[in-house]
Amino acid sequence: MRRKLLFAVSILIALSCMTGGGMNGIRAPEIRVRDEQYWINSAPLFMKELGGKVVLVDIWDYTCVNCIRTLPYIEACYERYKDKGLVIIGVHTPEFAFARERANVEEAVRRFGIKYPVVMDNDYEIWSSYANSYWPRKYLIDKNGYIRYDHAGEGGYEETERKIQELLKQINPDIELASIAKDTSENNSSGGITGGVCFPMTPELYLGYERGRLGNREGYKPGRIVDYKAPDSLVDGYVYARGAWRNEPEAMIHSRVTEQPEDYIAIRFHATEVNAVIKPERGRDYRVYVKQDGKWVKPEDGGYDLKFTDKGESYIEIVEPRMYRIVSNVEYGAHTLELSSASDGFGIYAFTFGACK
Repeated sequence: MRRKLLFAVSILIALSCMTGGGMNGIRAPEIRVRDEQYWINSAPLFMKELGGKVVLVDIWDYTCVNCIRTLPYIEACYERYKDKGLVIIGVHTPEFAFARERANVEEAVRRFGIKYPVVMDNDYEIWSSYANSYWPRKYLIDKNGYIRYDHAGEGGYEETERKIQELLKQINPDIELASIAKDTSENNSSGGITGGVCFPMTPELYLGYERGRLGNREGYKPGRIVDYKAPDSLVDGYVYARGAWRNEPEAMIHSRVTEQPEDYIAIRFHATEVNAVIKPERGRDYRVYVKQDGKWVKPEDGGYDLKFTDKGESYIEIVEPRMYRIVSNVEYGAHTLELSSASDGFGIYAFTFGACK
């Protein structure tokens, strides 16, 4: 599995050799992509032309919850230091095929309010040249083009900003810089809410047959439509389907139109937050109805993207391929979640979780 999510407890151990280390001291590889049209917010940038600047290379993906949580911090650094010698390059390396499309990445850049340059690394050229294995990953490069800081995963924002200031002062020792904001996110990378306590949670779940963990007895049948029977029970860490679903490498796609939402995807999980990567496969908007523990989600437990009908039915409106924030429970615990739609364009790719309060 390419993607490795780094969570609170493991960060201090697993990354002790990576934060400020890893590729530290190596000349930064060039930023190379096949087409200049892969650049957003900027003409193509090259390391050889950025001498005398401090460069932050951020490898991310717009469907990655861990990456999304880091974006406000990166944008804040951009606004704070863009006129003082810092250049930020967001390297968008896609996890799913639809995230290779420029229109989708441009929309994500707009939605997240990203103003710094972003380059689409669709062929993993930059990812490979930087010997990367993580989303997100940050490299700080000094005025001479050498990597001086390397951080994988979330967190470390105060440390990162301190290193930015250190490298900027190497360019201009007399530069005046504001004090560094206190980092309240340390040891809290799994849940995204700062200053709290983190709990164990269900690991990321994929739906496609290449990486999925399907709990139905019928199993996966690659490329085929399978009529799944409703499961008798749900086991945490597996995905379950009911009804007609086409098995794709990256996703399960609902494959019939019904009068009412009767086919569903279900999971059992332990966490506070649940997110899902969903795509309108036929290019049409549709609703996905959401039940937690067999009931409509309470408004106080709804995620950012959850909406409600006049009757109190909880749903998300699928208008574009992205990560949707479904549940944000007030209390941590174990629950079941059921997503259902009458649309034959309901494509679901992954579930991610958070467990910090």
